[in-house]
Amino acid sequence: MVVPPIYWSAPCLAVLVALAAACSGRGDVAPSAAPSVVDVRWESLPPLPTPRSEVAAASDDDRIIVAGGFDAGGGSVATVEIFDLATGTWSTGPDLPVPLNHPMAAAFDDTVVVLGGYLGPGLRTPTDRVFALRGDRWEELAPMPEPRGAGGAATADGRLVVAGGVGTDGLADEAFVFDLAAGTWSRIEGPPTAREHLGVAGLGRDIYVVGGRTGGIGSNLASAEALDVERVRWQELPRMPTARGGSAATATTNGFVVSAGGEADRAFGEVEAFDVGTGRWLSLPHMPTERHGLGVVAVGTVVYTIAGGTVPGLSVSDAVEAVDLASLRSAG
Repeated sequence: MVVPPIYWSAPCLAVLVALAAACSGRGDVAPSAAPSVVDVRWESLPPLPTPRSEVAAASDDDRIIVAGGFDAGGGSVATVEIFDLATGTWSTGPDLPVPLNHPMAAAFDDTVVVLGGYLGPGLRTPTDRVFALRGDRWEELAPMPEPRGAGGAATADGRLVVAGGVGTDGLADEAFVFDLAAGTWSRIEGPPTAREHLGVAGLGRDIYVVGGRTGGIGSNLASAEALDVERVRWQELPRMPTARGGSAATATTNGFVVSAGGEADRAFGEVEAFDVGTGRWLSLPHMPTERHGLGVVAVGTVVYTIAGGTVPGLSVSDAVEAVDLASLRSAG
């Protein structure tokens, strides 16, 4: 696989500054110790053919698949577009079986899966349906135990986990686990902090849930938590430097959980990386295009941010930007 080139600024890393010890609690108050700032450079890539927001995105390591979302008129779409990492070009993929906004996506065994979301109109009618991209068509898998929208999904330790989001009765207090071998779902306790519009990423045998909000865009959280998938045990982590909702997250192969974007009285360009090995947050340079409702995908050490709204509420963009974190060294 050839990753589109990332052009560097002078290679240097600021001295790591320890964050405050892990704390519980909610709200928009940042930790008392400032995170260190990492000097890497974002690169703009070919734009997404169809501007959208509230999309799902995941990679099979050769391609990035972007599915569903809102169009500029606020309608849910079934649109699927595929970025070829070797050629740096976009192509049209098979439409989802149904239009969706705020769906979730994850990858396992070189297969991208799209889960849940809202059928619409708007943030109405969450669904439990699950689709796997097999070749040039979507194959329906066993449905989730109940409908779920505006949550997050990731794989770890051979399992796919859906965490956070909104179900038929409001904020979800359970997480779902899909056993990839058996093809069956189970329910487990959800993250200690219930929320929607959060970031979810998998690394090793752990699932990380970061940021999110409890309702409107004024309810952003700095919460960060991790699930040991094997032991089914949640752990609170140091809070994020920037409370954010309407964001997304991913994990790089060199040990960083990266959270990007969000919205409050503006769309966020802030990007932060949690060093799993040291338990510290780092601040990365802002995305060139501030966005919420975006897709965030890592392939190796490269983080891609795709689509999203450029102002709070309904808006769309075709922005695609990437940053390579290969120069970062985790203690993990």
